[in-house]
Amino acid sequence: MRLLDLDRPEGMTPPRDVSIADGRIAAIGEGLGNPDGARVIEGNANLLMPGLINGHFHSAVNHMKGRLPSLPLEVFMLYECPELDVLRPTPREAYLRTMLGCIEMLKCGTTSVQDDCFFVPRPEPEIVDAVAQAYVDSGMRVRLALDQPEVSELEKLPYLRDLLPTDLRRELGQPSPTSRNELLGLYDHLISRWHGAAGGRIKAAVSCSAPQRVSPEYLGALDQLSRDHDLPFYAHMLETKLQRVFGREHLNGRSLVQYTADLGMLSERMNVIHAIWVDDTDLDLLAESGATVAHNPVSNLRLGSGVMRWRAMQDRNIPICLGVDEAIADDAVNMWSVMKTAALIHCITDWDYELWPNPREILRAATTGGGHAMREPRLGRIEIGAPADLNLIDLGAIAYVPLNDLPRQLVHCEYGTSVLQTMVAGDVIRDGKGLTRVNENALLAEASALFERRLQDMDEADQRMARYLPYYRKMYDLACQQDVGMERRIPQAQPQKNRGLALCPLINAE
Repeated sequence: MRLLDLDRPEGMTPPRDVSIADGRIAAIGEGLGNPDGARVIEGNANLLMPGLINGHFHSAVNHMKGRLPSLPLEVFMLYECPELDVLRPTPREAYLRTMLGCIEMLKCGTTSVQDDCFFVPRPEPEIVDAVAQAYVDSGMRVRLALDQPEVSELEKLPYLRDLLPTDLRRELGQPSPTSRNELLGLYDHLISRWHGAAGGRIKAAVSCSAPQRVSPEYLGALDQLSRDHDLPFYAHMLETKLQRVFGREHLNGRSLVQYTADLGMLSERMNVIHAIWVDDTDLDLLAESGATVAHNPVSNLRLGSGVMRWRAMQDRNIPICLGVDEAIADDAVNMWSVMKTAALIHCITDWDYELWPNPREILRAATTGGGHAMREPRLGRIEIGAPADLNLIDLGAIAYVPLNDLPRQLVHCEYGTSVLQTMVAGDVIRDGKGLTRVNENALLAEASALFERRLQDMDEADQRMARYLPYYRKMYDLACQQDVGMERRIPQAQPQKNRGLALCPLINAE
């Protein structure tokens, strides 16, 4: 078989053998032979490449794909994760919805994921355990964090306090249902029980959700946990124009990147998620800190957030990984479509075509970039000592016939259908017959029946959140009207005023 090698002009090596021992690549060469009792996988004339790494994901809404129309983030989040008891999952529901994502990722050759998991209405140990257990059972590699805001809704957003009537302002002024100390106790549970489990496949991370969604004290406590255990630290920053406006209105003109840097918490351990509405000062701070940017191009389009500054980040050597974000904002948990979108969307941001992304950059972001973000520097590589997280790709599949340019065809022609085998830590997790560790058909049937019974609860939640919709729309419109000195969207027409917005549940709005 051939090995992916992006440093070679043709993008791959001549035929090679690979030997695996103790979950890692032990040898690479020709005619390595077959150790006694070793399983032999015939690579034939196919391609061995690193498993893809989903650098940013929220597994909690795997069961909601296709449920919402495209909406701006701040309106979308009303319906995505309201803190309502009616949406409280059982441990089995949490397990099944997590497994839905695992099945889809593994079938498409994604072997590792950074799950910035949120919990509605609040995180609980048994739900955390159910999510982690799904990853153990699936065979995937994961970094799992608890994405939970700490402050009230009114403190996270500009303008809203003045727009809301008294009764709704009182409701949204309530603090998060889980206190800082409770959240830190849950992190103790996550780290003590799961960090390093399943032979090191399951590891913890920390998450503040976003700097404006927590207090500086909690942000500092998470940073200390990240430092003590060398954990990735997830923080959404400057995903939308409204978040840029928030900094001007509530952070003395500083952006969220600048605010986090001023607190001394922008570091090489941090994954800055989205980073669309950044200026040159922000990029310089990111480059100086060593932080990774998690780029989610499909989600950014689905929510109308804008286009990230790919080339400006590459020019500053800012590490980039690629992510799906979540099933409800991508509607597929497929890293191949993320790669293709990342390769294309930036082509409309600059007339100089030599500055557009090239497929090798994209492939590196989806493999070694993800390993760097996960604090696993050898992950995403084919080299001696690297974790044996690998995909065998059928080079006889239509995506590669004829084979003109391997890196381009991997990025532009592949959708995961040519993946013959997927391996994690040296174990074949998916082969030609399907997933090897779980009964996919039984799990899908159970999930289908279970979540169909939950549709009424989700509809009820939509109806309750619709009370806030006109005020969130006004907040969004006010932010859109502000001049923030940059544009990350492609203007086509002036926005129409007073178009009228249906206040029925968005599940039925088109």
